Amino acid sequence: MSELKQQPEEMNWAELKPQLIKLALELGPLVLFFVLNARAGIFVATGWFMGAMVVSLLASWFLLKRIAVMPLVTGVVVLVFGGLTLWLQDDTFIKLKPTIVNTLFGSVLLGGLLFGQSLLKYVFGDVYKLKPEGWRILTWRWCIFFFVLAVINEIVWRNFSTDFWVAFKVWGLMPLTLVFSFALVVPILTKYAPDAE
Repeated sequence: MSELKQQPEEMNWAELKPQLIKLALELGPLVLFFVLNARAGIFVATGWFMGAMVVSLLASWFLLKRIAVMPLVTGVVVLVFGGLTLWLQDDTFIKLKPTIVNTLFGSVLLGGLLFGQSLLKYVFGDVYKLKPEGWRILTWRWCIFFFVLAVINEIVWRNFSTDFWVAFKVWGLMPLTLVFSFALVVPILTKYAPDAE
């Protein structure tokens, strides 16, 4: 009996471990960006952020044996807009990065929906099993959320200081994403699971 009780915990840890690695690889470069911006300014922080993104993508490849689409696209945009920031010594480019990434993700999801496809199913179909209606609703919610994040980023960087924008990017957007996930995503995963009936 004790072996049966321990087995699910071990299975849960095995399933949770890759998620924790992904979270660390996503948060690591952001936290570094925040700390270095406070100590050395936006340009030094941007250079290190670019390097940390490359290290994060390589670590994902070696530890998880794959690089997810979203971090890969984000990494490419960070390198392009971070490079422009350093080359032109204009922090506008790095501030535009979240707007561009979120608008891109929202537009791709919207485009898929307009053609009757839930592109999230292709990205997360091996992790989550949902009925078609569940995938459609989930895709709409993420699509809208990405556009909302883009608008929020525009409001914050255009109306507040660089330090406030960096702090919000690191400590505001992640909690917003977690609240969104728990409030509007998790119920869909439960309600539209194939065995819900």
